[in-house]
Amino acid sequence: MNAFATAMNVIFADQNMAVDALWFAGGAGPGVVVRVIRKSPDEITPFGAGRILSETTMLDARIVDMPTPAPGDLIRVGLEDFILQGEPKLDRERLIWTLNTRPA
Repeated sequence: MNAFATAMNVIFADQNMAVDALWFAGGAGPGVVVRVIRKSPDEITPFGAGRILSETTMLDARIVDMPTPAPGDLIRVGLEDFILQGEPKLDRERLIWTLNTRPA
């Protein structure tokens, strides 16, 4: 394990940074407990001559917790359910998924 992987493990274990979530591959099944970091940046999308400001929810998850996320998976964070949309993206070190989600 390299220093970056060690640092990511510490960050994901921190109660102030990450939270427990349930990952339902394919949107069904018993669910697997994973740790996620929730990010909710506003996104500006061009639309014709205008621009639309919308809220988004992105989740970061470790590949060791969630090895095969795919569009259509359900992720439950607290009382909120999110559907994974689009292809998950890995970071440069191939340790962390960035997941683009929408409310279920």
